[in-house]
Amino acid sequence: MILYILNNFFSDISSLNIFNYLTVRSACSIITSLLICLIMGPKFINFMESKQKKGQPIRINGPQSHILTKKGTPTMGGILILFSLVFSSLIWSDLNNNFVWIVLYTTLSFGILGFIDDMKKVLRFSSDGVMWKVKIFFQILISLSTIILIISNFPETNNYSISIPFFKSPLIVYGWFYVLFCLCVLVGTSNAVNLTDGLDGLAIIPIMITASSMGLISYLAGNYIFSNYLYIEFIPEVGELVIICAALFGSGLGFLWFNTPPAMIFMGDTGSLSLGGLIASIAISVKHEIVLFIIGGLFVLEAASVIIQVTSFKLTGKRVFKMAPLHHHYEQKGWSESTVVIRFWIISLILAIIGLATLKLR
Repeated sequence: MILYILNNFFSDISSLNIFNYLTVRSACSIITSLLICLIMGPKFINFMESKQKKGQPIRINGPQSHILTKKGTPTMGGILILFSLVFSSLIWSDLNNNFVWIVLYTTLSFGILGFIDDMKKVLRFSSDGVMWKVKIFFQILISLSTIILIISNFPETNNYSISIPFFKSPLIVYGWFYVLFCLCVLVGTSNAVNLTDGLDGLAIIPIMITASSMGLISYLAGNYIFSNYLYIEFIPEVGELVIICAALFGSGLGFLWFNTPPAMIFMGDTGSLSLGGLIASIAISVKHEIVLFIIGGLFVLEAASVIIQVTSFKLTGKRVFKMAPLHHHYEQKGWSESTVVIRFWIISLILAIIGLATLKLR
């Protein structure tokens, strides 16, 4: 929006041309979303507390300590994140860019699905929300529409290509195989982030780290000189997605202010599903889905622990972990909540560094 106003009404003021730079608008996007979160946060939390008298329902089959320590904490903090993120993105991004609208569409669509899920849990005061089959169906529906939109905006020369870490040439996957792969990325990432969101502050920092990494890759992939130097596929206009990543970073910082232990509010499925969808849609847009598996490796580990636990119990009647997802396993082993959270943050940062290193090692 700011670009439209400046270019149409203040184009004669040369000093304002500074806002044409992605780096400047990214910094402004971070500050804007951060301030919105910090200013609106207290009133939003008070409103949610008044509407959710009992707070978020706690899983009975989860750690017993959570029933006492997290009782009465409101959920749906994802609304605050999404509002500040979308508002900042609309102000500072180029609204003529199709990739911006596609990512925002995906984010809000997953957010609405998560909101309905949270609402059902709160109204019923049960940890069971939307039936998992229904949720997966709508996740697939949203993901398919996103994939079609993204593919339609790719140059014809690299419609179905996938960047492989440590290799200069991309892998070409045609037709429905590529769609199926991207579908797994979107649905898988959204659910993996959702599973990770189980402790105060646990999910938001890895989300911010992953989004920042995807923002850097977006900037490089959208710049012909950098992409050519690093053997990254050049995708025109995709660099504008760095504004959305910056907005997520700022809103994540603002949300963390209220989500640090003991959390004043949880992001809920409204936040986790939408932010997972946002990260995945950007990874597909910049054709670095496999690198996302490395950078977002913590989410992969959390999801894998659930899959392994369920499969093992059904086949052998035995559990591999004391409790799944993985962060609960370490809680059961005696780690304090803050120890689990901070160590998982460290793992997320290390994986991000490894993932970004693959851009150079080709």
